[in-house]
Amino acid sequence: MHGTGQAFIRGESTACAGCHGSEGAKARINAGLLPHDPSVVGVVNVSPFNCRTCHNIHTTYTKADFSLTGGGKPTAMEMTGGTYDGGLGNLCAQCHQVRNEKPKVTDGNVVITSSRYGPHYGIPAPMLLGEGGLGVSGTPSAHYLAVENTCVNCHMGEESNHTYAPTVPRCQTCHGDVTDFDVNGVQAEITAMVEELHTIFVDEKLLNPDTDLWGIYDAATAKWSNPSADVPLTVTEAVANAMWNYKFVVYDKSMGVHNSDYTRALLQQALDAMK
Repeated sequence: MHGTGQAFIRGESTACAGCHGSEGAKARINAGLLPHDPSVVGVVNVSPFNCRTCHNIHTTYTKADFSLTGGGKPTAMEMTGGTYDGGLGNLCAQCHQVRNEKPKVTDGNVVITSSRYGPHYGIPAPMLLGEGGLGVSGTPSAHYLAVENTCVNCHMGEESNHTYAPTVPRCQTCHGDVTDFDVNGVQAEITAMVEELHTIFVDEKLLNPDTDLWGIYDAATAKWSNPSADVPLTVTEAVANAMWNYKFVVYDKSMGVHNSDYTRALLQQALDAMK
């Protein structure tokens, strides 16, 4: 997914260049800048992610050519304030973080003007750290504290699999004879909580079931529209937090694997708020 599809086109935008597109991401990481640093600019005719995005290829013409962009230094979490220090996985954390600003609360309410309200897609780094949710405190998970090289160990393994798809045999290194990713039933539990919340949000006319985006439902026309500055969606802080935390779990995509305790706490906050 890093090198295919159309996501890299967003690298032409100043707001997105720090993570989308090879040129912007590499220059930003080498310079030690956060994803939305004002000095990050887009690149016309941006290239998709490729080998040179993450590796310093053909600069010394030695084995050092495969060194990591930015030297693999600990990574600052732009919107949540923590620092990701997970070995070779530090490079992954350069982009896989919240990236969107937390909502502003005024008189106990939050005004939402985007159907994409919530964290950005692909946010395992703060999930592993146990930070980035709203109204919920967390701690780093065992997968962050005890797994050498964090992301790389589980998603690439000794074979350096660049599909980044985790495999059960890698899990068995620590979890014995497990046969799938649902270790101790965590994924089943989290999936049930997510599905319950999805139903609640749809019933409350906050989430469009066809697009899984936040919207404004017009009962008179039975149509959905996206929140905008003209017709914003105003909710209480507790509901805004619930919406954010639900998306945090959904966009993490591990269904509890990355940090089961924090994932459970995020969803419980959302369920308590919506019930």
